[in-house]
Amino acid sequence: MKFRSLLPSLAALALVGCTTLESLPSDRVGETTLRFANGLPAGTVQLLSNGRTLTVAVAAVGMSEGDHGFHLHTTGRCKAPDFKSAGGHLNPRGATHGQLSPGGKHLGDMPNLAIGANGTGSAEIVLQGNADAILDDIFDADGTAVVVHANSDDYRTDPTGNAGARIACGVLKRG
Repeated sequence: MKFRSLLPSLAALALVGCTTLESLPSDRVGETTLRFANGLPAGTVQLLSNGRTLTVAVAAVGMSEGDHGFHLHTTGRCKAPDFKSAGGHLNPRGATHGQLSPGGKHLGDMPNLAIGANGTGSAEIVLQGNADAILDDIFDADGTAVVVHANSDDYRTDPTGNAGARIACGVLKRG
């Protein structure tokens, strides 16, 4: 009788087990520390690769509760207080903004970063495309910044997602 009650749990574990160890990102290929305009740390971002895919892993601290737009920006500069030096969203293929837009999304578009009541949040986002090509786009001549915005991204307003002010920024470095 006890064995039958375990069957649903075992079936769920079998489905979760479809991810192989080889498909998990294991090499850190880039990183940054996010900072607020006052210079205080706001979290970390790591670029992780398994050779085929590239994952952005973020751990944020000290932010207001709620969803925040989270993007890769075209220029590796984070000049406070507004971080506009980071330029627009990273868009090497000239796509429209947002996963809900008819034209699809550009490389810099990532899901909103959910921040909890304790001011922290984390996420792992797999970037779509060939890892080597994406790394070439990120580590081009002027680099790439990671920016967190004050508001949530609506996933359709082109080119910004209507995500509001830039509240934290970090420049990605190879690593």
